[in-house]
Amino acid sequence: MPLRVDPDATFRDALAAADRPLAGMWVCSGSPLVAELCAGAGLDWLLIDAEHSPNGLESILSQLQAVRGYPVHTLVRPPVNDTVVIKQYLDLGVQNLLVPMVNSAAEAEAAVAATRYPPHGVRGVGSALARASRWNRIPDYLARASDTVSLTVQIESEAAVAAVEEILAVDGVDGIFLGPSDLAASMGVLGQQEHREVRAAVERCLAAATEAGKPAGVNAFNPATARSYLAAGATFVLVGADVALLARGSEALAAEFVPAGAGETPASY
Repeated sequence: MPLRVDPDATFRDALAAADRPLAGMWVCSGSPLVAELCAGAGLDWLLIDAEHSPNGLESILSQLQAVRGYPVHTLVRPPVNDTVVIKQYLDLGVQNLLVPMVNSAAEAEAAVAATRYPPHGVRGVGSALARASRWNRIPDYLARASDTVSLTVQIESEAAVAAVEEILAVDGVDGIFLGPSDLAASMGVLGQQEHREVRAAVERCLAAATEAGKPAGVNAFNPATARSYLAAGATFVLVGADVALLARGSEALAAEFVPAGAGETPASY
């Protein structure tokens, strides 16, 4: 007799149950081994990224399987707010989506529709073939599917900031996530995530989320900035990335053990 299984609790559930902000990190290497290392670190959540990282369907699946046994919530960011891409991610068993570059309520509504079966959305039906339903081993999956998925949308442009209240009001948007890097670029201060106007825009969105009763997160690798945003109402935060930790850690080793003036550093490319 086949096993009957239940889906994991969603990130929406975790945020609702938390008595403190949840801290997480990016997983950008595309490696299941690195993802598993990060899953055991003691953080609350991971973000597997496919927008700016070398992740395809197969590597995302491998990472979901690698972290499955750890007490950590896993979000996945697709490269684009696209119905077909979101369908594929959901069928893989992604339960928590972080959709990038949502600039309006209409775009938020499209993301919600992509996560739901008709008549409430446009998600294609292939549950018998998919890991999402554990190949029909989750009882009543089709009827329960929307309850097994959480949707967070990214606010990372001036247009999105201007429309944040309308985006937050969309039924099915469980929370927002602020991207200061793209927001800075949109505001004409590329590379200046700490610019006062960028920080003011982030804090305006955090306040709007608090007013709407929905969680809001933010990317902040600078610990002081992260704490400032937490004090301003952020309920979840990304505070590092696997690739950044490896880059900075390996540089520190070189700085300690390779003598200064030991030769010119060759250009990498």
